[in-house]
Amino acid sequence: MAIASPNAEFGLPEALVGVYAWSGGLPRLVRSAGMAVASDIALTGRRVEAKEALSLGLINSIATSHDSVLEETLAKAKQIAAISPDGIIVTRAALREAWETASVERAFQNTHEAYYEKLMSSENSAIGLAAFREKRTPKWTESKL
Repeated sequence: MAIASPNAEFGLPEALVGVYAWSGGLPRLVRSAGMAVASDIALTGRRVEAKEALSLGLINSIATSHDSVLEETLAKAKQIAAISPDGIIVTRAALREAWETASVERAFQNTHEAYYEKLMSSENSAIGLAAFREKRTPKWTESKL
């Protein structure tokens, strides 16, 4: 997830200096924005401003101001931290699996096989489902996954 400053710029300028983006930027850009957009950015070395990056799906949002980036990012982090730690662990693993696995079905299967039984037998799963039934806020425990 990325919250950008309104004046942020993004790019892959490596080709401009005779190398390439070897840290994984190229395949990530292709997957996020598509081959045509990735080719334009990487082959020309052009910079993408925050508004365009948002429209291309490269970032999640643009902060209200340069000075509020940290505050807005911490607010998002607090929102995530209020969720079940087990749910977050498995959801992040599922997102990563979906990113790295070509087959949607295989990505689901890998995550399901690795986590479903552990998750459903966890204390936090019981806490969350009970809180949902009782219409109250859950009080999570430390993850044991």
